[in-house]
Amino acid sequence: QVELVESGGGLVQAGGSMSLSCATSRRTFNKHALGWFRQAPGKEREFVAAITWNSGTTYYATFAKGRFTISRDNAKDTAYLQMNSLKPDDTAVYYCAASISAASYEFWGQGTQVTVSS
Repeated sequence: QVELVESGGGLVQAGGSMSLSCATSRRTFNKHALGWFRQAPGKEREFVAAITWNSGTTYYATFAKGRFTISRDNAKDTAYLQMNSLKPDDTAVYYCAASISAASYEFWGQGTQVTVSS
């Protein structure tokens, strides 16, 4: 089993920045990719960004391009999501997830709340 632990959420004003971290608990675990997702109240969970663990190739949802940056530190086995120019619409619980098979995200963290005030 892989444990994913998100951190860094909280309250920020619109236009501000926030950085989220996702730590995995087993360094020897062979992840294909790690992704960030979010779920706002009353809405379905949506994809935010992803990064392949070996090559560092990144993928972004349209709303995240230009504002969010996903990165990873292989030595720390940790991924990050830097969010800039935050908007109230970015308010959601943010989850990180690990993809082992490359076909789906099999492991999920517990989520961290991000609230953007107007």
